[in-house]
Amino acid sequence: MTSAAAAALRVHGGRVDLAAQAYPDAPQPWIDLSTGINPIAYPIPQLPPQAFARLPLAAELDDLCAAAADAYGLPQGAVMLPTPGSEIAIRLAPRVLTDARGAQVGLLVPTYSSHAAAWRAAGAQVHELSALPDVDAALDALVIVNPNNPDGRAVDANALLAFAARWCAAGKRLVVDEAFADVRPELSLLRGPALPRGVVVLRSVGKFFGLAGVRLGFVAVNADDAPPWRDLLGDWAASGPACAIATRALRDAAWITAMRQRLAADRRRLDATLAPTGLTECGGTDLFGLYEDRDGRDLVDAFARAGVLIRGFTHSHNRYRFGLPGDEAAWRRLEQVCATQKTTTAASAAAV
Repeated sequence: MTSAAAAALRVHGGRVDLAAQAYPDAPQPWIDLSTGINPIAYPIPQLPPQAFARLPLAAELDDLCAAAADAYGLPQGAVMLPTPGSEIAIRLAPRVLTDARGAQVGLLVPTYSSHAAAWRAAGAQVHELSALPDVDAALDALVIVNPNNPDGRAVDANALLAFAARWCAAGKRLVVDEAFADVRPELSLLRGPALPRGVVVLRSVGKFFGLAGVRLGFVAVNADDAPPWRDLLGDWAASGPACAIATRALRDAAWITAMRQRLAADRRRLDATLAPTGLTECGGTDLFGLYEDRDGRDLVDAFARAGVLIRGFTHSHNRYRFGLPGDEAAWRRLEQVCATQKTTTAASAAAV
């Protein structure tokens, strides 16, 4: 594998095509554990042909947003707007919230890399933070992922809402990315009584529902902050099929409850499965785990040679994120690779 390919596999998850090119002799099929996407996707209903043949109706878009508000919560005076995936909202935030060129933006790290990339591309200066800043900090905006990706760091919703009120009262802006809050609903600001002006909450249908390919997310803001978002997103920010699928998924309370229970159980199983490798669990959510290797191994390479793609990081070469296998065959493959890693580690120790 070339150094360029190795670096690329540490930038984003989901690059199975690149991994397959870099490791042509790896066993098939590939098992992708490199993302935090639920491998057990919400079952796609049979859609009427008109969902593909015409633009979504205003009533369908309204129904979609109402379903999201029911599922996530929506404070009084706030509005829910659909986006073609939460990634586009991350990219638009610098344009909407500040005169981004020259803006000073704080970012709680380590976290999802697209946030820093979006602000830097817009000309802002990004300051990496380890904790919430003082309200009088020389920052124009702050970005928080809650719960965080990849370490699962969480900020209590009441504490964050109180901070948001003070922060925004000082004329600053706050972006709270809740892409993984479906498994930690108690953390969401959308369950609070009000959303201060200047706060933007991002949600994703792709992670918990396993529907990343549908490309649908939401922006929730105070109604007074909505016009620039509406102008940039346009009249049809969600496709007809996305509306139909997500509206049904968001209202399927039984599936949501059962899936939360299954994901929690699968995350416990993941910890147990990885235990023989000697990895130390150091964070995550019910959709993924973050683990540290103290033996200096390149586990992206080791697992890829066995046809299992995991997530490494450019900022921390001894930490790895593992998503959840989607079926028993994938679990067995993972167990086999972990047993091999245990054997390799034991053999290396014996040689020393």
